Amino acid sequence: MGRQSENKGRKARLPELLLALSALAFLPCQAMAESAFQPTLTNQIEKQPKAPPGMVFIPGGEFSMGSLDPTSGGGTSCSGSDPMKDARPLHRVYVSGFFMDKTEVTNEQFEKFVKATGYKTVAETKPSREEFPNAPEENLVAGSTVFTPTPGAVPLNNFLRWWRYEKGADWRHPQGPKSSIKGRSRYPVVQIAYPDAEAYAKWAGKRLPTEAEWEFAARGGLSGETYAWGSELNPQGRYMANYWQGQFPVKDTGLDGFAGMAPVAKFPPNKYGLYDVAGNVWEWCSDWYRADYYQKLAAAAEEKKEVVKNPQGPEQAWDPHEPRVAKRVHRGGSFLCSDQYCTRYMVGTRGKGEINTAADHLGFRCVKDLQEKAK
Repeated sequence: MGRQSENKGRKARLPELLLALSALAFLPCQAMAESAFQPTLTNQIEKQPKAPPGMVFIPGGEFSMGSLDPTSGGGTSCSGSDPMKDARPLHRVYVSGFFMDKTEVTNEQFEKFVKATGYKTVAETKPSREEFPNAPEENLVAGSTVFTPTPGAVPLNNFLRWWRYEKGADWRHPQGPKSSIKGRSRYPVVQIAYPDAEAYAKWAGKRLPTEAEWEFAARGGLSGETYAWGSELNPQGRYMANYWQGQFPVKDTGLDGFAGMAPVAKFPPNKYGLYDVAGNVWEWCSDWYRADYYQKLAAAAEEKKEVVKNPQGPEQAWDPHEPRVAKRVHRGGSFLCSDQYCTRYMVGTRGKGEINTAADHLGFRCVKDLQEKAK
């Protein structure tokens, strides 16, 4: 299902996999957005196709993709200390219409897949001696990465302070052997590596979204907004997504109604009817991650003098911090995102992850092609 061809990236499965987790400038953020983003041009469909159960129709069209520097201005639209360099430059992209899951894939849905196929996830599979010839035997155990709150404030320059490798952590036991998904059928399935998401999508007759499809859908037809719903994080004091409140990584106070992960669809959908495209759990995209991909894409478009159409991502991954690690794109942020540390619940920003690395804040949703794509 893709695991064999991508197996060489699996070294992050052991404890060391934690290493893989890891003039406009003077205008207010919203003014920057208004000056830099162009309108979204949505495809005009005469007769909207009927979406499969649990999915919504995304019409496709042309839009401005990417994010401005959220640290370069003030106001409610800006937060965090990460300039998000990998999300620039803004560039125009066209995507064809498609269907997309309304929500992230749930425990209930993933369990049906496992029962039908007998599939075992990467986290459930013991690493082999062939893969890790020099690893101590006690390290050759199935498991995954788990978030662990710290007892007090810590510097936020090393995520190993709040992540651990937990033996026996998997999708049925997200925080380890003593945890369970009993009574959590409507929660997003987590502890999912890329091959696991890909295998489920194939079984379901779907696929994983490209990064461009994901962002077009998440924006919901809006252009230049910081969040999937608009320019304010909490409009009129209303929480629109599940993210971290309180001191990170000590305690999530749950002011949004949930301390930790939430069931799907507990917050308002965007204008296309998609739930939880910001916060809750990260979502896999099919693109390889390259930090310089947007630069290359924009340069190619400028040279050809045309809008990029249905980009499929770069041919290979490249993260300057870990150049030898094969990573795919994550999108949407998670319940661990905070304005103190991670603000990637902002709609144009990007995440990344080693392909065989799962975690208890990482899931996915699927898309499905139309029989006749919009022209």
